[in-house]
Amino acid sequence: MYHFIVNTNSGSGRGFKRWVQIESILLERKIVYDVSFTKKPNHATQLVHDLAHDSPNVSAIIIVGGDGTVHEAINGLQNSNVPLGIIPAGSGNDFCRGMGIPLNCVEALERILKNEKKLIDVGHINNKVFATIAGIGFDGKIAAETSRSKLKKLCNVIKIGSIPYILAMLKVMLSYKPTDVNLRIDSKASSHENVWLIAIANTPFYAGGMKICPEARNNDDLFEVCIVKGISRWKLLRIFPSVFKGQHINHPAVRTYQGKNLIISSNNPMIAHGDGEIVGETPFNIKILPSSIYVLS
Repeated sequence: MYHFIVNTNSGSGRGFKRWVQIESILLERKIVYDVSFTKKPNHATQLVHDLAHDSPNVSAIIIVGGDGTVHEAINGLQNSNVPLGIIPAGSGNDFCRGMGIPLNCVEALERILKNEKKLIDVGHINNKVFATIAGIGFDGKIAAETSRSKLKKLCNVIKIGSIPYILAMLKVMLSYKPTDVNLRIDSKASSHENVWLIAIANTPFYAGGMKICPEARNNDDLFEVCIVKGISRWKLLRIFPSVFKGQHINHPAVRTYQGKNLIISSNNPMIAHGDGEIVGETPFNIKILPSSIYVLS
């Protein structure tokens, strides 16, 4: 039996609208299902955990929500073989974008009903797992600011998922101060001065379609790592548009690496997000968890 978990608040109410569409199709086709609705932050984690570990009749868990809901779901799905399906209903939907899952909810459901499973990696940071990207420093501050943005609801309504991020970036850029970082990737240690951000990517996209790590794949047992350092805020602003096509990686202020395990410390605290959800401050020990969950895609 399919069990749906619906975040009615995703996309400023888009989650509920998507569920109404999906439910009508399920009823029309006489597909057996059950449904739960999230009622508070992190509720999806508990719902998924209980279903995946205590409900033997659940053949798949389907999330109706955005990247934040996916983040909660995968944190409840660890050590389970129950596959996860996603009906995108958020502002960014970067996990679906990276997986090639249709952003149209009806097409996404059709894909799920084919029951084709893919085994994917996830990342681990501060006792949390993440599906897309962990962003540290400037990126983390932007994520925190974006979550508080009063314009986020409006941008969800007009379906421009990147606008809240861009506005938050402009605000944070005026006051953010880069810091020095010590980094170990697997067995190789390095030091970096005036670091703006570090992105540890399991998929290419974040913030509504920005291609921060174009080569990231969630089935290759590796992170792609992007570091931006030693650049003025005004030059950073100038190269920012190139991130939508992944062309920023050609700039001399950008360095890219690959690895399975990272240890990160900094002279000054650097806040981090995983899948857009704040997960703490440096220092961090981040690792890839290969072939961790099944996704219907």
